[in-house]
Amino acid sequence: MYELAIIGGGPAGVAAGVYAARKQLKSIFIAETVGGQSMDSTEIQNWVGTIAISGVDLGTALEKHLRAYAGEFVELHLGERATSVTKEGDVFTITTPKGSYQARSVLVATGGSRRKLDVPGASEFEHKGLTYCASCDGPLFAGQDVAVVGGGNAGFESAAQLLAYCKSVTLVHRQPHFDKADAATVATVKAHPNFTALNEATPTAVTGNKFVNCMTVKNLTTNAETPLAVTGIFVEIGAFPATDFVKDLVTLTPHGTIVTDPKTQRTSVEGVWAAGDCTDGLYHQNNIAAGDAVKALEDIYYWVKSHPTT
Repeated sequence: MYELAIIGGGPAGVAAGVYAARKQLKSIFIAETVGGQSMDSTEIQNWVGTIAISGVDLGTALEKHLRAYAGEFVELHLGERATSVTKEGDVFTITTPKGSYQARSVLVATGGSRRKLDVPGASEFEHKGLTYCASCDGPLFAGQDVAVVGGGNAGFESAAQLLAYCKSVTLVHRQPHFDKADAATVATVKAHPNFTALNEATPTAVTGNKFVNCMTVKNLTTNAETPLAVTGIFVEIGAFPATDFVKDLVTLTPHGTIVTDPKTQRTSVEGVWAAGDCTDGLYHQNNIAAGDAVKALEDIYYWVKSHPTT
């Protein structure tokens, strides 16, 4: 019986693991990998205390930090994915394809997965010019005209990377303004001579032969549709929270995020906390996710110590 089960390997899960170890809570740490969604980023500039770091290097640093403190208190189960969490009495059972584990408390920190572009042709041309990872596939499009779909931080970070070697980058965004992206990044990208922004616009179709050669874009003000000649499309339209495995346990929002108390990160179920991008928090970033987890661990520690086993 573990005192705590931590589910998820991003900044939230790792922060929770480090704090659990230092508080000497007997814990199990369950995650497929360590690093989270940032593993796809070429350069992260807002991880506090580090001027710039790649997503891969951040993941490596997080795992090193976790292993350095895990010791006898945090048992690492990497390469495992939680498929369900159930509660019977005061005991939670976490099930994975490799087994099941029991714990007195649970922290869900599973983040999310990328939202797919849902227009005709998108699925047919995935990996044939349409991709969800600029850092993985961007260099393949050097010297070509490409498009980025999405005007948040991820969209502008992808555009900044692509502008280093692509002939042109056109960013397509549904909203009139770029309120969800860092102002400094927006200003830098917009100043590039090979960058174009199409606001209040949305893709309606992806076409090509063997590979992408066009994305049709609809102006949401005039309803006019215009073909955009591109050979690469990079989709950055957000993510789905990875919460299906607890949908029958805790209260979720209509968007699938876990409802939490922002003071403690407690969920609707006694003994379950949640942190990071899988929650209904207003803002989702690495630093916020880590902070959520620290906040949760402080509360979990006092909860566990005030609920001794019988």
